[in-house]
Amino acid sequence: MIRGANSEVKREWTHWYSNAPLEIIMQGCFECCIKCLGGIPYASLIATILLYAGVALFCGCGHEALSGTVNILQTYFEMARTAGDTLDVFTMIDIFKYVIYGVAAAFFVYGILLMVEGFFTTGAIKDLYGDFKITTCGRCVSAWFIMLTYLFMLAWLGVTAFTSLPVYMYFNLWTICRNTTLVEGANLCLDLRQFGIVTIGEEKKICTVSENFLRMCESTELNMTFHLFIVALAGAGAAVIAMVHYLMVLSANWAYVKDACRMQKYEDIKSKEEQELHDIHSTRSKERLNAYT
Repeated sequence: MIRGANSEVKREWTHWYSNAPLEIIMQGCFECCIKCLGGIPYASLIATILLYAGVALFCGCGHEALSGTVNILQTYFEMARTAGDTLDVFTMIDIFKYVIYGVAAAFFVYGILLMVEGFFTTGAIKDLYGDFKITTCGRCVSAWFIMLTYLFMLAWLGVTAFTSLPVYMYFNLWTICRNTTLVEGANLCLDLRQFGIVTIGEEKKICTVSENFLRMCESTELNMTFHLFIVALAGAGAAVIAMVHYLMVLSANWAYVKDACRMQKYEDIKSKEEQELHDIHSTRSKERLNAYT
């Protein structure tokens, strides 16, 4: 009987939907789209886009800038890789490249996790009076994301400061190339020992009177590497801004979730009290009716 009743209701609903006016159907679709768009965490979406853009700029341009640095050191400074397990500048550059690979993969996953957390938090706030319940585990996850994002923000600040060092080095080299074209007869030298690239006992410097220096200044490789490091620095700065944005979003969500939990407790206590009052009135009404009869 129940199955037959359900099938009958389904047939009536299908008949009504097929004969419904187009305006009603379009209005229902519009309301459904508005409801779906209302559940999107736009603040987390903007922060995720900014994070992905910053990480992509930092990793992509940083990797190519490191490759250009290797070519400049080998071609114009006449440096070669040392045999064995000696930790030289080329080995450090290879390590930095592997670090870039790890950073790209890690923050791609972390951005997805933060986006998912934003969706769940937005759903928890909007469905506060529905069947969705905010659990203690959800609050702990939000607090954990806040702490982790703060640590990542400090890490990106350090990465930004570290990325500014090659920008400063290439700016000095670019300035020397520019001064040689403005001042004739100027003899300027750049020693890699002052930047810690080579050891004190190893002399690797290039002067304006040398042929390698003139070829380096005339080549586009120096200018390209310099601007790639600048873009990588801008990408690291964008990642810092994204982390700060995430901190603001996560802190606001934490405050909303905390207030929502208090509201849930208040509603639960209120419903229990109303149920108790209703039971008391029902009991008294039954006692009066029994006493009257």
